[in-house]
Amino acid sequence: MPILLKAGREKSLLRRHPWVFSGAIQQVEGEPAPGGTVDVLSSNREFLARAAYSPTSQIRARVWTFDPAEEVNADFFRKRIRAALFARDTFHLTRDTDSVRLIHAESDGIPGLVVDRYGDMLVMQSLTAGTEFWKDTLADLLLEETGLKVIYERSDADVRELEGLPQIVGVLRGEISSPVFPINEHGLQFNINLESGHKTGFYLDQRRNRQRVRELAQGRDVLDCFCYTGGFTVNAWAGGAKSVTSVDASGEALALARENLSLNGIQPEGQEWVEGDVFQVLRKFRDSRHSFDLIILDPPKFAPTAAQAEKASRGYKDINRLAFKLLRPGGVLVTFSCSGGIDAALFQKIVASAALDADVDASIVEYLAQGADHPVALEFPEGAYLKGLVCLKRA
Repeated sequence: MPILLKAGREKSLLRRHPWVFSGAIQQVEGEPAPGGTVDVLSSNREFLARAAYSPTSQIRARVWTFDPAEEVNADFFRKRIRAALFARDTFHLTRDTDSVRLIHAESDGIPGLVVDRYGDMLVMQSLTAGTEFWKDTLADLLLEETGLKVIYERSDADVRELEGLPQIVGVLRGEISSPVFPINEHGLQFNINLESGHKTGFYLDQRRNRQRVRELAQGRDVLDCFCYTGGFTVNAWAGGAKSVTSVDASGEALALARENLSLNGIQPEGQEWVEGDVFQVLRKFRDSRHSFDLIILDPPKFAPTAAQAEKASRGYKDINRLAFKLLRPGGVLVTFSCSGGIDAALFQKIVASAALDADVDASIVEYLAQGADHPVALEFPEGAYLKGLVCLKRA
């Protein structure tokens, strides 16, 4: 069944952007099922794309293919999965870890599907009507192509509500003895919780950046904000930090962070855990004249879409301003935004404004981003969601 676009609304598809918004649609012929395959036609009925239909989302269709000769079936998804696995092998991503992202949604040609590998287990997120429609097929193919036997489903992201889909968490294929188990990364171990951990259990997108913090931490007093389960904290100690103060609002996350230190045989005297709102904690540190040599800011998503960008910008500016205040001369700030509504240029402006308000001189010495297992398709710049800056506070 086809959907027809309004005149002039085919431009993004001609650039091979995979989203069709509801406002671009002139007519839907028939009653396509949620997640069912539809042909997207121009106003004069020229073929543009073949897509998954989502009747409740503002993104009304997500493109599977721009090739009119390519059918959307099991063979189609097998090819896409094999291509994604080949790309990970090409960059030797499992050389230093047993946990990588295997499928990164639009950037791997399967919109709405996220698949992470943790050791001998796959964790799958079905985020859209299209992947929900094909979920059983996708699950079977993933096991066939990886040779693994277990898939744990974490289809509990907020975006599913926009697709009219319920939240689903649990074993999809095979059996597990416990949702909590260790993974390996660059010589370190981390316990993850598949059932309740953020995202699919761990922030795999920060792997390379955790290693960079390890390289920067030697001999420094470190402040790890929004530390979650201690990814940056453990790496700071592994890099020879002098002390580490780890702050998070979740007591459960801090408990797992403590376990992760112990898991690696790290029992330092200079570790301080602070449970509380990071904004309030930073203000208390400022008022009590605390200072640090290395500060990491890795907050949760403040602006999922551009509509929340203005409010989110204030939050990012506030925490970065406070961090610059707490940073000693010659100190280093490693600051991130994972908000899709804040692009790299805006994030840099926010951090620059924060430094100005803090009355400090600072330089950007490195730009950081998500790892190679989280690729960004050239036609889908929205895939570049993780932005990071390494800033030096000049003496």
